[in-house]
Amino acid sequence: MALVARTLGAHATLPGSLEETAARIAKYGTKVEIVVADLTDEQQRDTVVAQAIEKLGGTIDILVNNAAAAIYAPLSEYPLRRRRVVFEANVHAPLDLMQAVIPGMVANGYGWIVNVSSGTTKQWQGPPFTLIEPGTAMTVYGASKSALNRISNGMGVELYGEGVRVNTIEPRAAVLSEGARVLVGETIRPDQVESMEQMVEAVTALCDCDTEFTARSCVSLDLIDEWALTVRGLDGTALPDTTALPDLTALRTEELA
Repeated sequence: MALVARTLGAHATLPGSLEETAARIAKYGTKVEIVVADLTDEQQRDTVVAQAIEKLGGTIDILVNNAAAAIYAPLSEYPLRRRRVVFEANVHAPLDLMQAVIPGMVANGYGWIVNVSSGTTKQWQGPPFTLIEPGTAMTVYGASKSALNRISNGMGVELYGEGVRVNTIEPRAAVLSEGARVLVGETIRPDQVESMEQMVEAVTALCDCDTEFTARSCVSLDLIDEWALTVRGLDGTALPDTTALPDLTALRTEELA
């Protein structure tokens, strides 16, 4: 496994680091390599796959594009510089990494690509409009994830028959990673949150899906229910079944109506 992020060591104020994550995974017997790169920088991300292949000593069979930039601001005040950062991280980087791994996957006759998307791709209906926090401030982020969905679908169709599956996955409820907790944590109730383990279980399932399951846009808890997946922690322990969480969009619409 190769992990990619912008910084290696711990940040002065932000939680988590590449080193910490790699050490936690390695504890369970997985070989972990680290590639340091800013995925919003075209030149840096162009070297990521080559570095990963060199460190791992083989081709890439699975690519999970999880890195993202979520910058929320009113559209009327959203500067071009920030729009570029969002689209570099959420659209161009995943596509560039896909293009880099696909030749090896096609040559091998198999491969899995999973792009992590978002429920913010949904459009508001109205008028009247019932906005979900943080309202229209998440439009640019949602637009970038909509582009990712469309690109993933197109890539899945393009590669059909080559043994390479390309799918997107989004959470049904909110997954409160450290970054998400800062952005929207105060606006979400505990019953509107799904665990990171649930999201990871759904992603993992898509990393081993059948060749016919491709070009799909999936929802985490729906996939867990549909495939009767058992959600487990890093140590393999089965976790309680909490897939009955309702759709976050529906919850917030009810609450604000």
